[in-house]
Amino acid sequence: MPTLITLGLFVLIFYFMLIRPENKRKKQAQEMRNSLNVGDTVVTIGGITGEVEKIREKTVTIFTGDGSIDIQKWAIRSVEPEETASPESFTYTDEELEDDAEENLNK
Repeated sequence: MPTLITLGLFVLIFYFMLIRPENKRKKQAQEMRNSLNVGDTVVTIGGITGEVEKIREKTVTIFTGDGSIDIQKWAIRSVEPEETASPESFTYTDEELEDDAEENLNK
């Protein structure tokens, strides 16, 4: 009887330490892939980054810098968060650039 109890405890520990967390990760990954939208930036399991152009049942077309490629949905590792800084925040006027250049020369 103690052997069966010990075996049962090992099965429970195995389930809660290995099987359950893996199933949870698979479910989260599937939800992420099902919630893709056109325009999202994704990273594949191969490290390719691109913007989603088309979404089909099992495949996704992403645009990379070199063109568009079709990939399987299961090959998407993550969806990159949108940039919080707008492009305008990195735009400088000529006067600002000249002021910065003069400031650096005077140092």
